[in-house]
Amino acid sequence: MKPVADSGQLALLSNRKDTMAQMFLDRVAATPQREAFRYPAGDQWKSVTWRETDELARRRAAGLIALGVEPEQRVAIASSTRMEWIDCYLAAVLAAAATTTIYPSTMSSDVAFIVADADVQVAIAEDAGQVDKLREHRAETPSLHKVVLIDGTPLDSDGDWVISLSALDSLGDAYLAEHAAVVDERVAQIKADHLCTLIYTSGTTGRPKGVRLPHSVWTYEGAAVEGIRVLSPDDLQFLWLPLSHVFGQVLVAVQCQIGFATAVDGRIDKIVDNAAIVQPTFMAAAPRIFEKAHARIVTMIESDGGVKARLFHWAFGVGARVSTLRQAGKEPSGLLAAQFATADRLVLSKIRDRFGGRIRFFVSGSAALDKKLAEWFHAAGLLILEGYGLSETAAGSSLNRPTQYRLGSVGPIFPATQVKIAEDGEILINGPGVMSGYHNQPAQTAEVIDSDGWFHTGDIGHFEDEFLFITDRKKDLFKTSGGKYVAPQVIEGRFKTICPYASQFVVHGNKRNFVSALVTLDPDAIVAWATSNGLTGRPYAEIVTSDAARAMVQGYVDELNAGLNRWETIKKFTILDRDLTIESGEMTPSLKLKRKYVEAQYADLLDKMYE
Repeated sequence: MKPVADSGQLALLSNRKDTMAQMFLDRVAATPQREAFRYPAGDQWKSVTWRETDELARRRAAGLIALGVEPEQRVAIASSTRMEWIDCYLAAVLAAAATTTIYPSTMSSDVAFIVADADVQVAIAEDAGQVDKLREHRAETPSLHKVVLIDGTPLDSDGDWVISLSALDSLGDAYLAEHAAVVDERVAQIKADHLCTLIYTSGTTGRPKGVRLPHSVWTYEGAAVEGIRVLSPDDLQFLWLPLSHVFGQVLVAVQCQIGFATAVDGRIDKIVDNAAIVQPTFMAAAPRIFEKAHARIVTMIESDGGVKARLFHWAFGVGARVSTLRQAGKEPSGLLAAQFATADRLVLSKIRDRFGGRIRFFVSGSAALDKKLAEWFHAAGLLILEGYGLSETAAGSSLNRPTQYRLGSVGPIFPATQVKIAEDGEILINGPGVMSGYHNQPAQTAEVIDSDGWFHTGDIGHFEDEFLFITDRKKDLFKTSGGKYVAPQVIEGRFKTICPYASQFVVHGNKRNFVSALVTLDPDAIVAWATSNGLTGRPYAEIVTSDAARAMVQGYVDELNAGLNRWETIKKFTILDRDLTIESGEMTPSLKLKRKYVEAQYADLLDKMYE
């Protein structure tokens, strides 16, 4: 087993709180006047302090109690990432309730399943569209007795089943007027092992499973991140990640523990614009965001061409040499230092400015980050700290540090967490961040948590020194008919880094005599490419299935194959006439590929490549 927590690691958790509610209230008491959050209000950003956040959360907590919500009963939040999401989440925490999260893109049938399976009492819905989903399956969700609408006006036809968010606030005010101490009394009842969050997995296969996360996992995550000292109260986070995902939620817990401020806006199309305005010191994201940023910058430079492109490539060549030195703990000197100063002033600093100019590091999680992509950003002076965890481990189990990192790894493990590698290479985790089990599914819980408490992650990995490396998902690994194992995620990530026009690259070949791939091209990036290749104004499907597009992709596939083992090389590929989407069921809301679903959907195209 490697590594194992020792007393020194446990000492890093000395500031751990008992419950998520207490962690939040202690933060309010410690820094009441410091900025807690800022969020867009029209064309401006509005800021609120920790005390103001507490006052609003208490009002809404009292409103939930007035609606009859009891300790550990579920309050669902069906909304995109926004300030109201956080306020309502904190309100549920202070009411001793447990939140259940629903992605706003979730189909109505799955919404009904989650609400029924979680026995949700109150649902907080972002808009009329989310209410429609709940109304459509109302007969299947008898426990749901109240819906709170964030945006818009409730319909008269819904009676008092739907109320506005302001009505919830008014209920809270009235209840507090008669029961002034009710929120503090609720908080005092909460125990560390009480349910805080029931988060449903994205479900790359089958129905989503409810992961039961008690208060203790969030207080552990907060204390562990504080203990490894990667963040301070003076940091500023830009949070756009879906708060319905465990990656987004852990960032709220960590913020409550450490006390830094967070700018909140979940509009993905505004990420770059917002970063330039907010000027955060750190931001977390899934790899797809880094892939798209890299692709946009590279395609823009390639379309300009000429001197500008030559200068860009020279600067990144210099940056790459400096990156290699810095990864070894050294700094450039002499001629290289002078070249780097010029490259940084003319090119590399401009890349950093696109993200506000103050980024100390990014954090990448939720899926595998291609090492070459991390190296490209590092050459620009932007360090991406990759971490690792699952919904079942409250998101964080390992993380690279700003002064202790190895690109391509997911870093050293968190204090007091134990990790070991099984004989077949599977990563097993034991520690305070592991879930208490799957909701209503004891058999499936027993399948993943053994009698000694080890959670079987389903991921394949290994250690190099203290750094953990992830190879692939155990279920995604396949063996060709020639008996060779292939790790598709590694190849897919590498191709998306090589090809700036790629959106998805689905590697296939289980029990086949060679490896093939389904390719989709990014709708935004391919427009600029089309303009330079005589296809201006053509429909997307016509562009991507053209001979010119196929030749372009073939060039990048050849480049990919040059770095692969013979049995891994892509012998054939098919470009799809549309991108894979969440709405079509091919991607999870956290942008993970539903591999088996996609392979089933495109079975005819895959089979055709082997005729």
